[in-house]
Amino acid sequence: MLAYPPGVTSTDQRDEFAVDAPGADEVQVVAWPLLWRERLTQRVEASSRYPYLVLATCLFGLFSVGFTITILATSIPRIATELHSTESTVTWVVTAPLLMFAVFGPAAGKLGDLRGHRTVYLCSLAGVSVFAAFTALSPNVGVLIACRALGAAIGAAEGPSSLAIINRMFPSERRAQALGWWSMVGAGAPVVGVVAGGPAVEAFGWRWIFVAQVPLTLATVVLASAVLPDTERTATDAPFDIAGAVTLGTAALALLLAINQGPSAGWTSPVVVAGIAIAVLLGIAFARIERRVEQPLLPLHYLRRRNFAFPMVTQFFGNFSYMGGFILTPLFLQDEFGYGEARAGLLNISRPLTFAIVGPVAGYVALKSGERVVAAVGALSLFASMLALAHVAPGDSDVLIVGALALSGIGMGAMSPSMVAAVANAVDDADLGIAGATTQMISQIGVVLGMQVLQAVHVARTDAVGGVTAFHEAYLVGGVAALLATGAALFVRRSTFGAGVEDATVASRT
Repeated sequence: MLAYPPGVTSTDQRDEFAVDAPGADEVQVVAWPLLWRERLTQRVEASSRYPYLVLATCLFGLFSVGFTITILATSIPRIATELHSTESTVTWVVTAPLLMFAVFGPAAGKLGDLRGHRTVYLCSLAGVSVFAAFTALSPNVGVLIACRALGAAIGAAEGPSSLAIINRMFPSERRAQALGWWSMVGAGAPVVGVVAGGPAVEAFGWRWIFVAQVPLTLATVVLASAVLPDTERTATDAPFDIAGAVTLGTAALALLLAINQGPSAGWTSPVVVAGIAIAVLLGIAFARIERRVEQPLLPLHYLRRRNFAFPMVTQFFGNFSYMGGFILTPLFLQDEFGYGEARAGLLNISRPLTFAIVGPVAGYVALKSGERVVAAVGALSLFASMLALAHVAPGDSDVLIVGALALSGIGMGAMSPSMVAAVANAVDDADLGIAGATTQMISQIGVVLGMQVLQAVHVARTDAVGGVTAFHEAYLVGGVAALLATGAALFVRRSTFGAGVEDATVASRT
């Protein structure tokens, strides 16, 4: 008779192999790493805190990917000198990953819905570690940009897959609470990367950041393989919507590239106009494709659901205002206040810090007050932040600057988890991946557009009105976006929860 260690059954083919030896009976042998993983899985699944262990694991992986997206933002001059390139070229080290996150997110989310989010999550983490190693070894700027872009394309699955896994672990009425932490990490990791990037690169060099990322990411793969649950698959034999994925991805890429080139080439230049036109035409083609395929990348009927469409609009304008102001403020403090990089960066920490504090708290408040109230208050806080920044001037107290910046963190921290939860509660569980990925894509477009438009307003108005007033006018544009986010949030209906998750889901759709 074959003997199995505790926790291993004869049907567990993954964890066993047989060894034949001359003159000996067949003996069952189990690889100890696999046995360790099996025992760890059984222990964590038996814990009453299992959903929170899954949440922590997802957040750790999400941070490990998101943190490095922007970590080189403040080190562009140093990298340009080292690799004998120009600063404008090296800027793509940051821009390309941002683009890839938006472009490949929907396809990754749908792939997780079809094939299982745990598998997609683990493959994504493993791919990120590979490209982190290649990034550290990049001999020139072309290879560096390619590695950063490909790593982000693979890492784009982290957001929607972690979001789908978390949403499945928590009932509908508790999702906003869990997503408070997810929003904090998802939005805060790139911000922390910007703030910490300069000192980290100065202390260790930019290559060593990615060298250190490899073992950390691989350790997360091992932990996630033991902790994360399998998710239901929509259909293992369903064809993937390749045409929809390519069309939507190309449309998003064309739009983002047009936005990126707008400030430098001019918003009426042929390149920018062509990019926007291609995005519109491919968007129309995408809608037609989705009506015909068996498993559409994005079921279009969700767009008619109030708690799907309006949270997307809220996230778009909220991210436009938040990240536009975030990129603008260090320039404002350095150019007009005469602050150094260290002082400007220290003051700017108030944004992610208040986001980190408010995000999880807002999830609990949303349960009592409803998603609409929390999101609208958050968007109004963003508006107040932009209005305050539009009135600060050289000579004002640092306390006033910190207060204005903190309002942005409070606003985004309050708004984001409620809107992400509203979207999750408005779709079927089988579509949680693509719902999260669509939210990620829309938010990312808002991020890129906000960064580019606010900087373009500042540059265009500086000669006419002076530097300080040009910054003020750019902040006012961000304030208009925050007001639009407020208006969209008011159309979101409060989710009502009955006996179970299914009742909550149905209620949020009507």
